[in-house]
Amino acid sequence: MSKRECLECNEPLKGRADQKFCCDACRNAYNNRRITGSSRYIQKVNRILKKNNAILTRVNHNEKTTVSREMLVLQGFNFNYFTHLHKSRNGRLYYFCYDQGLSALNNKKYFLLKKNCNQ
Repeated sequence: MSKRECLECNEPLKGRADQKFCCDACRNAYNNRRITGSSRYIQKVNRILKKNNAILTRVNHNEKTTVSREMLVLQGFNFNYFTHLHKSRNGRLYYFCYDQGLSALNNKKYFLLKKNCNQ
């Protein structure tokens, strides 16, 4: 019979035959280390997208509004991150962060639009 050891600290295991860790701390440490790397980049991008969405939601209280670029920049909006693009029937290009979109009117103003989630 082979000696069973904790996958994290290599301590001998006592108990269930399918046991992999000696304690919750070792299980958490093992799994946290396992999901690092590329997932950290994904977490970083998701944080930026969520922050952008929160800013647009906070500023766009009427579901359609115009705001200055400066206002968005001051609140920490990152113009390099968005979830998808939408081109309207009249050819206007919208950059969306989930359900909140923005379209440049000129270099200093943006039109904000909330997309109906039922569409």
